[in-house]
Amino acid sequence: MADFADEAKLASYFGIVPVVGQSNETEHRGRITKGGSKLGRTTLVQCTLSALRYSSYLKKFYERIKARRGAGKAIIATARKFLIIYLTLKNKWVFAEFPNFVLAEQ
Repeated sequence: MADFADEAKLASYFGIVPVVGQSNETEHRGRITKGGSKLGRTTLVQCTLSALRYSSYLKKFYERIKARRGAGKAIIATARKFLIIYLTLKNKWVFAEFPNFVLAEQ
């Protein structure tokens, strides 16, 4: 976990961040970069798709994004949400109730 400064750097490693083009004050965000680990990205997406079956929290998040932006973008957004694993490991959190993010007493 020490290899990544924050979860955005981890998302970048997996290549699930948007390409950003800037010109003066204009900023355009495009497709995901796919610049990271292809195997890692594939594994993360497959784990996310599997987690959607079992986590009502992730399923609601996915459905909300899917209604607005489409299935592909919803999968990637949910995969980024799934990277809370990074914070959990880094901060040594233990959840008493995961869907509601209630931390267990230390």
